[in-house]
Amino acid sequence: MPNDVFVEMECSQLIHDGEDVCGDDFLFERLEAENRHLAVLSDGLGSGIKANLLASMTTTMAMKFIRSDMDVLQSAEIIMDTLPVCEIRKISYATFTVFDLQIGGKSRIIEMDNPPFIHLRNNKDLQVKRQSMVSERWPDRRVQLAELYAITGDRLIAFSDGVTQAGLGQPGYKFGWRREGCLEFIQQKVAECPDISARDLSQAVVAAARLRNRDCRCIDDISCMVIYLRQPRRLRLLTGPPFRPESDAAYAELVRNFDGKCVLCGGTTANIVSRELKRPVEVDMKLMMKAGSLPPPAKLEGVDLVTEGILTLTDVAQRLESGSGLSGDVPLAARLMIELFRQSDEIEFVVGTKVNEAHQDPSLPVDLEIRRNIVRRLKTVLETKYRKRVLMRFF
Repeated sequence: MPNDVFVEMECSQLIHDGEDVCGDDFLFERLEAENRHLAVLSDGLGSGIKANLLASMTTTMAMKFIRSDMDVLQSAEIIMDTLPVCEIRKISYATFTVFDLQIGGKSRIIEMDNPPFIHLRNNKDLQVKRQSMVSERWPDRRVQLAELYAITGDRLIAFSDGVTQAGLGQPGYKFGWRREGCLEFIQQKVAECPDISARDLSQAVVAAARLRNRDCRCIDDISCMVIYLRQPRRLRLLTGPPFRPESDAAYAELVRNFDGKCVLCGGTTANIVSRELKRPVEVDMKLMMKAGSLPPPAKLEGVDLVTEGILTLTDVAQRLESGSGLSGDVPLAARLMIELFRQSDEIEFVVGTKVNEAHQDPSLPVDLEIRRNIVRRLKTVLETKYRKRVLMRFF
């Protein structure tokens, strides 16, 4: 995949009131070797457990079929044949939208009964030609295939009917919010903030849909998927001193010459960069009371965040792995680091390889792992759970 393009894929959801699980489901997958990005959104019949089962089966099968380039109509027929039949309505049914995004080539979008997707370029809705296909076994199911060339700056938006039917029957929304209302809202958001992330835009859409319902209730599952092609937002994190002291100057230059955000993690790391760049490290004592269980962050000109090392990295890794993120009582340094990770697309860890004897002490807690292992944990969770592009360099 070209390094100057990053594909951000996010989906935000709200669950039908009174249910424990969402009746919509989504999946994302990156095929880096093929420059392909796959995304599936499905809406199961009804709500609750049964709907979730229908939707999750659909996304799983659809992802497998699109990954293997199986015939579109045949794939849809297999999905319909496989879904369990609802005991009440006597039908098996789930809608879906599939994005097969080819960077630098032709992309495919396959839809069955979901609201038509939006292709936004320069904040205008591009009209995309669709090829309609009807199954002989399922004549009431119509599959739509669209092909397009996506470029940097494009946004592709799909949603379940919980969005387009929001506010149905309410004043001003006789037929619901509809695709046109969603489009107008999205265009307004993009106009206000041209660089709005896929995550923030999808969250804004589902929140706005809920507000249009009577008493702001979720009378249906609400899902919005956004895919955004953009220049990558880069973050470089330096942690640990270089193996050789004579490499300190080159190590510090990684901060001076970087076009993106920088984080220094570790007191020795910060002192090396401070000395080589002749910029002082400043500690705000007012932050001591707000720091929580970790040492407070410091400041250094040209650096976005300066924190303590191993303890902070370990805390962040545990929170990202558990999915707790910023929920609960999060120490200030960990909160700021997690926020920077979430705001970034491409994250580079520069790991100094000089051994710190303090971290090898067997009397220290078991979870106080050596730096390299913690960074590898962060790399894994950021790639798998948060769909970041992560690089590692040892210095």
